[in-house]
Amino acid sequence: MLAPEKLDTLLARFEGIEAEMASGPAPDVYIKLSRDYAELDPIVKSIRELRKAEGDLEGAEALLADPESDAEMNELAQLERDELTGVVEELTQQVRIGLLPKDKADTHDVILEVRAGTGGDEAALFAGDLFRMYQRFADNNGWKVEVMSSSEGDMGGFKEIVAAVTGQEVFGKLKFESGVHRVQRVPETESGGRIHTSAATVAVLPQAEEVDVEINPADLRIDTYRASGAGGQHVNTTDSAVRIVHNPTGIVVAVQDERSQHKNKDRAMKLLRAKIYDVERERAANERTEARRVQVGSGDRSERIRTYNFPQGRVTDHRIGLTLYKLDQMIAGEATGEVIDALIMDHQANLLADEGL
Repeated sequence: MLAPEKLDTLLARFEGIEAEMASGPAPDVYIKLSRDYAELDPIVKSIRELRKAEGDLEGAEALLADPESDAEMNELAQLERDELTGVVEELTQQVRIGLLPKDKADTHDVILEVRAGTGGDEAALFAGDLFRMYQRFADNNGWKVEVMSSSEGDMGGFKEIVAAVTGQEVFGKLKFESGVHRVQRVPETESGGRIHTSAATVAVLPQAEEVDVEINPADLRIDTYRASGAGGQHVNTTDSAVRIVHNPTGIVVAVQDERSQHKNKDRAMKLLRAKIYDVERERAANERTEARRVQVGSGDRSERIRTYNFPQGRVTDHRIGLTLYKLDQMIAGEATGEVIDALIMDHQANLLADEGL
């Protein structure tokens, strides 16, 4: 049951922001008010729609209870009540979810890292399959994917690939993808037709702005060196690759894909900032979970979260016990949203229980 006084307080706060914005405040104050307004606007709209629907429902029930109503009027009121009951239930759930604590990182772009795990060449091929799955899912959502660094496998795929994914609510959608993804299939190199099990690790890091993470240049050790592997004569004969060590945390990042040392350094700093931000988020999350139940998608990179079984055309997410026989559509990025939406709904259900909403 939603507490009316809680909703009244939120509405009053929103109306106060509207009034203050209309009064012509200083530019910096107006910017802050605009952010608060944009954050509250969706939940306020839902509350107002809910209250209107509740009022209409009360009117329909009053008509039904009126002994002077004729049969035709009662039938119309009954139909209206049935319809409004469903609307009120749906809007009530919208408001509950809108009242949940917001993860400020949900709106951030992400750094997506996919690495081959156990399984040798087959693990690298699977890492390539996973990365292309996320690329297609990103395309379906209108996001942009830019590869920051990569290391190809000997027979294809990737030993490691790191990419920046930019768009709307990217981290909010992808944050539960971090962990170990397991594949069961017959490798192309297997002549006996035996099923092998391999794995790849996915890490989804919210991109951090400079205001989110303050990095002291004195804490950095920056090395340049010649890039290795493919890339042409220029790449292999100039010190364009960049490695950065953040001494306080011991985090090391290296980027070599660009010919320009300056571009590689910019990408390395973006990656470093995201990793430091992720460490801070994980520390804060660990402090919160001491007093709360562990939520789905802890972000533990060693946690086996999903299995892709090719012989049975099955994908199973172990955290919520969801199995879909849509493996081809999953790898094609078409059914990926079904699994992600189910994870988000489960996460919201846990939060609603914790918050008593």
